[in-house]
Amino acid sequence: MKTKLSFSSYFVIGVMLFALFFGAGNLIFPAQLGQNAGTNIWPAVIGFLITGVGLPFLGILAMGFSGSSNLQELAGRIHPSYAVVFTSLLYLTIGPFFATPRTGTVAYDIGIAPLVGEGAMQIGLFIFTLVFFGITMWFCLNPAKIVDRVGKILSPGIIILLAMLLVMVVVKPMGSMEAPQEAYVNGAFAKGFLEGYNTMDALASLVFGIIVINAVRAMGVTSKRDILSATVKSGLVAITFLGIIYVGIAYLGATSTEEFGLFETGGLVLSSASSYYFGSFGTVILSIIIILACLTTSIGLITACGEYFHTLLPQVSYKVFVIFFSLFSFIIANFGLSNIIMYSIPILMFLYPLAITLMLLAFLSPLFNHSRVVYVAATAVAFMISTIDGLKTFCDLFGIAYFNWMQQVVSFYERTLPLYSQGLGWLVPVLVVILITGIAVRIKRVSIIEA
Repeated sequence: MKTKLSFSSYFVIGVMLFALFFGAGNLIFPAQLGQNAGTNIWPAVIGFLITGVGLPFLGILAMGFSGSSNLQELAGRIHPSYAVVFTSLLYLTIGPFFATPRTGTVAYDIGIAPLVGEGAMQIGLFIFTLVFFGITMWFCLNPAKIVDRVGKILSPGIIILLAMLLVMVVVKPMGSMEAPQEAYVNGAFAKGFLEGYNTMDALASLVFGIIVINAVRAMGVTSKRDILSATVKSGLVAITFLGIIYVGIAYLGATSTEEFGLFETGGLVLSSASSYYFGSFGTVILSIIIILACLTTSIGLITACGEYFHTLLPQVSYKVFVIFFSLFSFIIANFGLSNIIMYSIPILMFLYPLAITLMLLAFLSPLFNHSRVVYVAATAVAFMISTIDGLKTFCDLFGIAYFNWMQQVVSFYERTLPLYSQGLGWLVPVLVVILITGIAVRIKRVSIIEA
């Protein structure tokens, strides 16, 4: 039985993983960051890379390190019922509720909308998303070929097209970097760090990690140690590509301000840069890049959702789930990008702390003998804080006044929790609880089985 993979095998899996992560948001956010950071681009980019690349890599490794066969099994260390609810909500969030429809709307808004007349925007969106999710469904109905199709066909196309644009940016910059905008003057690193969350890749990593592990197993690797090693190497390939592209696009954004001024979105930065270097041909290149990037992400998300819910409800076939989720994503996409983003933010504020807490617990688990007590205590603390953060964000976005009880809790959190104003109020309490309960169970030798 083969247990070692060749470099080319790691590379193919890594490029597949890169393609699954790399959606249009990964193009937009670093371009906007570059424009706003200006001469402070490098500390901002380092912060962005930690969360935009580091956290997703951490999620991939957490799945490999845990030895779990899927996310539900890992979350089951907390409680079986919690595992089903949490895993289902995460899959639906990065799947048909928000992230998958977003791939279609972003691809249309940036890649196609500039070519469509103002009066035909809605019908254009309808036709484009119909074709887009039709293609997604076709790829997903043959999941065994996802490595070959995504890794070997679509991903190199994205990399080559982006490389053409970024080489021109380095060889012939559009202009010099301007002074940083207010948020990046003194806190460029922290601002970049927070901007990295916008990619949503940290959540997706807990799903994509299983795709990578299954691909490694399908190539004949069986031992946990070899699977983890292969996962690390494939993950390094993916994050290397992501990191290079993030840095290149951020640099593009920083050097574009003198020529074009500040734009509201990163999409306009990219379209303007493409036109600057390549004329109308540049617009076509950008459209292809965006559509390929969004399509590969959409395929990965629908495939993962279909496989998970089929295991949850085996009486419903995988193909039925794929067709349903593709149609559902198509419908949601036609509500428009701004609505999708607005409604997703409160859910992300709720889910992110729970997901990152699970990653941390997966790595630290051997230190506290895999005790369920530690898993439950840390997750409960994250849940109490993230629930309020989600409600608070929802009220703020939609102009709803806080309930009296909620205002008191928010005020208490603001006064007592470190980093709460930065959206990281859960982090220190979770780490403290892991430390205290971890020491306690080490003393009492409580195992996950005994708990």
